[in-house]
Amino acid sequence: MSLTLRIFIALLAGLAVGALLPAELGKPLLPITDAIGNLWLQALQMTIIPLIAGLLFTGIAQSVGQAGGGKQAGRALLAFFLLLVFSAGWSMLFVPLLLDVWPAPPDAAAAIVANSAGAAPVGDIKVDLGKWLLSMVPANIFDSLAKGDMLPVVTFIGLFALAASRLDDDRRRQLVSLFDAVKDAMLVLVGWIFVAAPLGVFALAISVGIKAGLGAFGLLGHYIAVLVLVQIGLIILVYPLAVIFGRVGPLAFARAVLPAQAVAVSTQSSIASLPAIFDGAERLGLPEATSRVVLPLAVSIFRITSPCANIAVVLYVGHLHGMEHSALAFMGALLAALVAAVSTGGLPGSITFLAACVPIANAMGVPIGVLPVLLAVELVPDIFRTLGNVTADLAVTAILSRNRDRVDSAA
Repeated sequence: MSLTLRIFIALLAGLAVGALLPAELGKPLLPITDAIGNLWLQALQMTIIPLIAGLLFTGIAQSVGQAGGGKQAGRALLAFFLLLVFSAGWSMLFVPLLLDVWPAPPDAAAAIVANSAGAAPVGDIKVDLGKWLLSMVPANIFDSLAKGDMLPVVTFIGLFALAASRLDDDRRRQLVSLFDAVKDAMLVLVGWIFVAAPLGVFALAISVGIKAGLGAFGLLGHYIAVLVLVQIGLIILVYPLAVIFGRVGPLAFARAVLPAQAVAVSTQSSIASLPAIFDGAERLGLPEATSRVVLPLAVSIFRITSPCANIAVVLYVGHLHGMEHSALAFMGALLAALVAAVSTGGLPGSITFLAACVPIANAMGVPIGVLPVLLAVELVPDIFRTLGNVTADLAVTAILSRNRDRVDSAA
């Protein structure tokens, strides 16, 4: 049985136990379950900053190296960037509108927020533009690290990685090796912590069940529906992008991508879907010179659903806390989501979820105490993450094939 499934079962069991416990048993048990759950959560939180530092540095270093492979790779990276911005923008537009029309169950939302660590102010958080810009460039990176301020940390690590790319090969490799070792060590530590994930989630779920009752099941069902709907919307939007900018027929594209989508749903792996995506490119008659460059790059670093889904998660948590977000908060979320999309590729979904969502939450001022409970139901939304990614991989290949033909004709 996979770890994700065990966490999901632990969540359901914990919610059921907590909701069905009589009040005379639930009240004395609550401090114990809170302590166990928060202990696991804090152990997980202590790995986030070094893990993100290692992931971001090596991710940028690898992307810069791959971009040096030619003009086609450079055009691919630009297309990836634009589509990731599109993905984030779609989530920022769709999710608030959906939650206005169909809000979370209020009683269950209040209960799950009361159970989470850290309180958030209710309403619109006013952010000063000057202070926000200054906060992105830390005067003292160690002070930012100590405070857990992710946005300045991300800014510093990103600029540090770009600067390292200008060093000679030996020194650049030494730095990449150092951050790669930090990343790998943190992944080992996270792996140890995740051994206790079913117990930690079970304890947190009992606390939620005691406070929210059976309404917690309805809230988690609502959350899953919101995550699935925003990703389905993004996937649907990818089709006209392929048709309009890639100049392929809608039915031809749908038939070509369907086998890759079937593999994606069954394996939840973009890399496992790569042969089927190659076959889809051949069916569409896309030039092999483009496919053999773009597709391996796409399955490695391009995940169109990452900004969409991760921003949706944080917006949902903010919604539970009754928060409204300023334009600057959305800008911070966009920057953090783009960084996460590049740097967290190739990791297990449970680790990617936290490594990507925590910086976005930090940038928007959203507490993260609810995230472990939402992580436990990531099993369902993760299917649509992979489904959207493989669909976009073939679409961007079609778009870049058309662009290559136009460039070749002009030459």
